[in-house]
Amino acid sequence: MSGKSLFKRIDWLTIFIYIALVVIGWVNIYSSTFTDTDPSIFNFSSLHGKQLFFFGVSILAIILIMALEANFYERFSSLLYVIAIVLLLGLFVFGKTIAGATSWYNLGFFNLQPSEFAKVATALALAKFLSDIQTDIKRRKDQLFALGIILLPAILIVPQPDPGSALVFFALLFVIFREGLPLSYLVIGILTIVVFIATLMFGTIWVAIILGLLIVIFFLLKKKTFKVPVFPVISIVVATILFSLSVDLVFNNVFEQRHRDRFSLWLRLEKDPQKLEQIRKTIGYNTYQSEKAIESGGFFGKGFLEGTRTKGDFVPEQHTDYIFSTVGEEWGFVGTATVILLFTFLFLRLVFLAERQKNPFSRMYGYGVISILFIHYFINIGMVIGVLPTIGIPLPFFSYGGSGLLFFTILLFVFLKLDSNRLKEGF
Repeated sequence: MSGKSLFKRIDWLTIFIYIALVVIGWVNIYSSTFTDTDPSIFNFSSLHGKQLFFFGVSILAIILIMALEANFYERFSSLLYVIAIVLLLGLFVFGKTIAGATSWYNLGFFNLQPSEFAKVATALALAKFLSDIQTDIKRRKDQLFALGIILLPAILIVPQPDPGSALVFFALLFVIFREGLPLSYLVIGILTIVVFIATLMFGTIWVAIILGLLIVIFFLLKKKTFKVPVFPVISIVVATILFSLSVDLVFNNVFEQRHRDRFSLWLRLEKDPQKLEQIRKTIGYNTYQSEKAIESGGFFGKGFLEGTRTKGDFVPEQHTDYIFSTVGEEWGFVGTATVILLFTFLFLRLVFLAERQKNPFSRMYGYGVISILFIHYFINIGMVIGVLPTIGIPLPFFSYGGSGLLFFTILLFVFLKLDSNRLKEGF
């Protein structure tokens, strides 16, 4: 495909949204790290300068992505996945520890986080496998193999420890559901989460009572409308109660205290108001200050570089995981709504692009891109406004981080390259 043809076929609306998010993110990184002694935007030793540098590196990556043939990504997806796994394994020997997590390679001029590359590689490898089997994923061995592709990098990332990044990989399960995995698996997953949370909040006894009531209702209705064997229903109930009994064991003996405190804060499990407030001021300090910063912004915000909480460093990690609180304080509801709308338009556009793909590999990879970006967006915003517990996941294209910006860009533009080639035979 010639450069002129590529220029015409590439999706410029998605590129516009991408640039808007990166630019708005950089402006807020500059604001959250600004000091009177270092006002220059081109000081590449500053955080905002480094982010600007990596935006330039990302532009070079985009040029390289567009220069390669579209079938390169399908052909070498397995190799890229193997490289990602090797890089994750290498962290246990050569990794650099930052903030308690051995998740980076020190390359001298910058730190490389291989888990970001692994997200791209895993999305490619999963799309390759699913497109190769050329059928709905009904066979158990295909389901297990697809799950293994997702689980392997996640398992290697957890002990770094970086559970937040590991959680992101499970978003790729959505791709498998899109390609025909029975929804019963999704129902079981949702019920497992519900039972886990219900047990923490109310205890196993109440879970068992609710299940008992549901059984009574079920059998009363069964006589009239349902013809379901009794044994499977009883088996499910017994399994649910056993799982509920195991929740306390896992929560008290497997989870670390900081994890228990986060759940206690999120679900209000602690009944002692003083102790709950103490947890809120320690474990929940970041979220508490973030909520206050966003609330103080009002409708129109305090203005660029005018955020008192931002300038006072009230919110730790405000330029990374909590960058959205800077938007809330300085740009108010108008600013936060604009960012949310931009992400919404991006996701809707990507769904449209994914659905119009003629090649199954391109479609599946597109949904992988959507899944990864969405879980980052959903968890980060939920964490910042206090709806979800603190996990430590950046906002795509927005939060400070060279590896994050570079590989989010690669993740997105590989798909845009595939989309630009969709009418070519085989693509």
